[in-house]
Amino acid sequence: MNTTRTINASIVTYLTPPDELKKLIASLERSPVHRIYVIDHSPDTSIKRCLEGCDRITYHHEENLGYGRGHNYGIAASVDSGADYHLVVNPDVYWTDPVVESLADYMDANPDCGLVMPKILYPDGETQYLCKMLPSPADLIVRRFIPVKGVRRRLNTRYELRGFGYDTPMEVPSLSGCFMFMRCAVLRRVGYFDPRFFMYAEDLDLCRRIGAQSKTVFYPKVCVYHAYAKGSYHNRRLLRYHLNSTFKYFNKWGWLFDSERRRRNRECRRHIADVNNKQ
Repeated sequence: MNTTRTINASIVTYLTPPDELKKLIASLERSPVHRIYVIDHSPDTSIKRCLEGCDRITYHHEENLGYGRGHNYGIAASVDSGADYHLVVNPDVYWTDPVVESLADYMDANPDCGLVMPKILYPDGETQYLCKMLPSPADLIVRRFIPVKGVRRRLNTRYELRGFGYDTPMEVPSLSGCFMFMRCAVLRRVGYFDPRFFMYAEDLDLCRRIGAQSKTVFYPKVCVYHAYAKGSYHNRRLLRYHLNSTFKYFNKWGWLFDSERRRRNRECRRHIADVNNKQ
């Protein structure tokens, strides 16, 4: 294991269940993470009690200005301190194997990679399909509201890249924000999360900017567990955030005319076909 590299991590919390956060902190403490930035957007600081005893933690309580802006506090601290890698991770994620070490080793061996994500599983071991193409308006809007399940299923299968089985490392245009292991040198060039996205699509936007300068890779040789729930599907306030971010994303990158989206999605589909032909 390379002991000279510096790896930091950031977690944004908002009324996070203490037991959930403790599980993640335990995973991080078993890993070679140097500094853990906990950015707490909760109305009070009660969550701070469950962080006692870990001298790697920097706790920061602030007004809730959004998921991306919260993580920018930790990312900026990592970049400014000269860290090699920064991990953005959701508080409902945990793992048991040496995930961080494996991802850092992969990045060390592949300097053209700016972002890597492990395989993401539900706690029961089922795969979460979080590798995606760059979305069209149909992918983010139509499939959310279309009433015909068969059509929605076909859209999801294509958009979520289910055709390659999620068992082979490959370059993917869009990776989930629940676990983003990033190279700080690339973040210095492309910037951090766009603070205009309060919640949702900020990971897509950053992944896209990283992908314009380096590889964004799915690495299923290691996995983490994610107690994921589609909150915006059941909560009107979160749905408003989701739709607002979707409109901001397409206003920024283009609704119908997006040549980069077409090119990168075409390359991804071609790569999947090559992988499937070799199996």
